[in-house]
Amino acid sequence: MRKLFLAGAATLALGASAFAADMSLPVQAPPIMPPPLYNWTGFYIGGNVGGAWASGTLTDNLTFASFTANHSGVIGGATVGYNFQVAPNWVLGIEGTFDGTSIGQAGNSVATRFGTLQGNAGTNWVATVAGRLGYAANNWLFYAKGGGGWADNTASVTNWTTGASISATNTNGGWLAGGGVEYAFARNWTAKIEYDYLGLSNWTTPTPFVTGDSLTVARGINMVTVGINYKF
Repeated sequence: MRKLFLAGAATLALGASAFAADMSLPVQAPPIMPPPLYNWTGFYIGGNVGGAWASGTLTDNLTFASFTANHSGVIGGATVGYNFQVAPNWVLGIEGTFDGTSIGQAGNSVATRFGTLQGNAGTNWVATVAGRLGYAANNWLFYAKGGGGWADNTASVTNWTTGASISATNTNGGWLAGGGVEYAFARNWTAKIEYDYLGLSNWTTPTPFVTGDSLTVARGINMVTVGINYKF
């Protein structure tokens, strides 16, 4: 009986020692999983606003009088597009914009044998369609874009000597290149800053000053905009 009692006591003592040893071990917290990487794939719509600077010339093809057409204004409108994340860090996309502008200003005056001429050029709206190639660093996207665009332009020349004037409106296209940085600050919301250059083709319109005369307009538009998009 005494032997059984001693054996039971020893067993209890060993169990207590093992339990105490287990209690002395540090308790490890479960590993903290990093948040999932942002996925840029999806359709989005948004808006943009900024400044635009147009540069170019108006040339009277009979007198060879040339007027500078450098002026600036506000630009703003709507954006729609689609991104597809093809690899962990690469994003392909297509994007379209339509913006109204306040670009417009009278050019310089030039004295010719037909009188003193003054030219004016302006842009009413700009539309673009471009592909995008971006590098994604989680919720940051660094991208370049290239494509085409169209601008609705107005041009006029006034002969201050005779009072004669000609004005014309034309929508002409050209190539687009640019790039920017976009940041996803929420699950469905992104903000961006972007620069684009639209190089427009020349367009020519007749003038009433002399039969056979014409006016050629050459223009390019620089655009710096900020925007916000909602991704579906």
